[in-house]
Amino acid sequence: MDELTAVQTRQVDVQAVARMAYMRLLGARADFGTWLRSYFPDWRWDFPYLRYTVEQLQRVTDGEIDRLMVFMPPRHGKSELVTVRYMAWRLLRQPTMRGIVAAYNQTLASRFSRSIRRIVGEQMQLSDDRTAAHEWDLPDGGGLRAVGVGAGVTGFGGDLVVIDDPVKSRAEASSAAYRERVWDWYTNDLYTRLQPDAAMVLIMTRWHEDDLAGRLLAREPERWTVINLPAEAEDGDPLGRAMCEPLNAEWFGREKLAEIRGTLGNAYYALYQQRPQPLEGGLFKRDWFEIVDALPADAQVEARARYWDRAATAGGGDWTVGVRMARTRDGMYYVEDVVRGQWSPGERDRVMLQTAQMDGADVRIVIEQEPGAAGKDVIAHATRMLAGYSVKADRVTGSKELRAEPLAAQMQVGNVRVVRARWNADFVDELLAFPTGAHDDQVDAAAGAFQALSAQTRLDFFWA
Repeated sequence: MDELTAVQTRQVDVQAVARMAYMRLLGARADFGTWLRSYFPDWRWDFPYLRYTVEQLQRVTDGEIDRLMVFMPPRHGKSELVTVRYMAWRLLRQPTMRGIVAAYNQTLASRFSRSIRRIVGEQMQLSDDRTAAHEWDLPDGGGLRAVGVGAGVTGFGGDLVVIDDPVKSRAEASSAAYRERVWDWYTNDLYTRLQPDAAMVLIMTRWHEDDLAGRLLAREPERWTVINLPAEAEDGDPLGRAMCEPLNAEWFGREKLAEIRGTLGNAYYALYQQRPQPLEGGLFKRDWFEIVDALPADAQVEARARYWDRAATAGGGDWTVGVRMARTRDGMYYVEDVVRGQWSPGERDRVMLQTAQMDGADVRIVIEQEPGAAGKDVIAHATRMLAGYSVKADRVTGSKELRAEPLAAQMQVGNVRVVRARWNADFVDELLAFPTGAHDDQVDAAAGAFQALSAQTRLDFFWA
């Protein structure tokens, strides 16, 4: 190396060291937005939805909120902004902080971790003690752990936890077993590693209403701040967009979104609108529900049935639901009453008996029968309890969607009406959310009541 080259090399080294020192100082003193613009000047941070997200993340930093959910379409920069750069900035700002990044598997979590480590390493010396992609340290005691769903976090406390997509796909989200696995991992492994003043940010696609976000919002609705930024604006848009205005018209304009919606079908509403089903509904559509004050005065009722979908958990889990439906001579069906609750077995039986007494002996009672000997015993018990009433068992077969389709078909052509009552809102909402909603007990009971009145030969009995 000649003398000139050596001098130039030393100058470059000095400049690099000076830049590292400057950026570390900037990371420690500037707010998140200023640091982003200074360290990543070639990136676009001026989109309104990104500025809004940065503002909410600053509130997390300042301690105003400690639980934040971010729902945003794919390819709009949410992971790069939140999971990678926000975590990197927090570690630069507070080198003693312990961060945890979680994703649906270890591979994705480690990929996030490597990106964070690269940014931090350009501005700060890393520790030589731990340098693996899934776990690395800073000299001042801070560091990062990357974990996939199901992995333990033993021995590592978290001051800031970012969960980025704990569910990989619709197939996983549709699996009750997988949703339970995610919840168990969150409650038993991840949550227990939080430091007393820790903050948590959750980023995910809303494939299912009973996903991790849905359960957390059901249990702690007041604690979580939600950033919900659909690709096409809806009512109450936090950015003040007009209805259907794109979130990022430069990247995903109206024509592009229409193309994506045509390709994805209902999956578009989860991926791009952060809704498990379209606004108008999934199998059931909103405009199919005709609410009436009562049956017509000249209606000739041919039969009535109440179908029970039973559960046995008080205060949680599935619901016990009894739907009463009437069929009139002109081929119309009326949903007349819905009884619904989360009762213990004893409470449930008392409600069923009281409901039968109020309905009267003319209303046929159908009870869903679970498979096996236990199901037969349950039906035998219910028949004894409801002595004096017409009680039949329904041994169901096929998927829930298949059983609900005949009811949906009749609703579509206007042959099913709903009698106005206080239970209407919950009933309509559950049917609209089906089959991706958190509950389907009212759907099962309504479909069962319809089948009992319209296609009795599909049951394993005939009415006398």
